[in-house]
Amino acid sequence: MYWSYWDIKHMLIFLDTEFTDFIDCELISIGMVSEDGHHVLYLEVQDFDRSKCNAFVQAAVWSQLGQIDGASISKTALAGRLHQWFDSLPPAVVLACDSQHDRDLLADVLDGLWPENLSGWFDLRECQANPAFDRGVAAYHETTGQSWHHALYDAHAHRAGWLAVSNAG
Repeated sequence: MYWSYWDIKHMLIFLDTEFTDFIDCELISIGMVSEDGHHVLYLEVQDFDRSKCNAFVQAAVWSQLGQIDGASISKTALAGRLHQWFDSLPPAVVLACDSQHDRDLLADVLDGLWPENLSGWFDLRECQANPAFDRGVAAYHETTGQSWHHALYDAHAHRAGWLAVSNAG
């Protein structure tokens, strides 16, 4: 179920991914952060197929890999680690992302076995129409100095955009 901007009553989890290419799509990294900022997960797939990566990903994403201790994980261990993290969350969460690719990549990793506490999805593109969202996202990257096109930092930036919209309303 997709949630409307005005219907969010569950804990939001902001999701972002980095992947090889839009056509030959394989997960490289996944970042998630809760609305309150207390629940954070960042994982990098250590055995993704680098030959599938387009030039943009090679230039913008590869150099950012391996910078966070403990983030590296094998493809085979990824689904279990994600389910373990979701099990640590409240009983009702809604994932918020700005791309269908993020949702599809998570579905692929989980083999369609969604966590029981996942109540639905919120499309952040609804918020992107509000200039406060883009200002919040940009301000996050500017004030923290964290790179764009890094799944964890972009998930944090989505959270900052959401908070900017929430506080502006």
